Formats: sequence, structure tokens, C-alpha cells
Amino acid sequence: MAEKTCAVCDDKLDATVIEVKIGDQTVEVCCEECALKLREARTAS
Repeated sequence: MAEKTCAVCDDKLDATVIEVKIGDQTVEVCCEECALKLREARTAS
């Protein structure tokens, strides 16, 4: 099975994964900092 990685920083995901809803997709990130970066990038576009 392939390892899942953070959509923002490409680190390996573990049990503390955070799911962020972007439009109709759910994206998994490794921490709240990456979740914030993803949300900020979404609102900037």
C-alpha cells in the first residue's frame, strides 16, 4: 500500500491527519499549519 503524504509539504501522514474541504474535494494535511496555508491559498485565488 502506498504511503499517504501531506498535500502541502509532502510529509508522511500519520494518525493526526487533518482533512480540509476545498470546494467539493477533501484534502489531507499533516498539521494545522499546513491546513492554514491551504485555506489561505484557496482564498487568495
